[in-house]
Amino acid sequence: MSKAFTKESDTAGDDDAPELPALPQGARNYMTPQGYARLRAELVALVNDERPKVVEVVSWAASNGDRSENGDYLYGKKRLREIDRRIRYLTKRLEIAEVADPSIHHGKDQVFFGATVTYANARGEERTVTIKGVDEVDPLQGEVSWVSPIAWALLRAREGDEVSLVTPGGVERIEILEVRYPAPGAPQ
Repeated sequence: MSKAFTKESDTAGDDDAPELPALPQGARNYMTPQGYARLRAELVALVNDERPKVVEVVSWAASNGDRSENGDYLYGKKRLREIDRRIRYLTKRLEIAEVADPSIHHGKDQVFFGATVTYANARGEERTVTIKGVDEVDPLQGEVSWVSPIAWALLRAREGDEVSLVTPGGVERIEILEVRYPAPGAPQ
């Protein structure tokens, strides 16, 4: 059958927000103050800057007549749906966010939300991770979600403790070498 007679599904799932990162049942959506501010700034920029510009382009394109072959109109409408989807997603995540400032633990050696932890495995390989909220992690920067297996293994432990990390290859013992928190008022 010719593609001309099939319905393209570029609008399928438009009402569905991207799947939200999983949180344990009944858990809070912890976030650092910087992560919350970053998401909030993105939301404000979408609502106040980007969306009005796209609406203007779509309006202009719609006034040009035939919309079926009007690229500005078609791509503008698609971009508008993407922006609206992201706005809904950010709004939902910010509504359920609970901001937790890790600097309140500055100077402590126990692992809590927001800690930067250096640990070593049995082979002596060291790794440093920072425990953050599910919406603000950047794995390439060594950030892990507080609901990740490594974070669950580290939480509540102290410097010098050995903890068990369950991995697909089995249980691995890791030793916590250092726990750091940002100083109050210092950027993370």
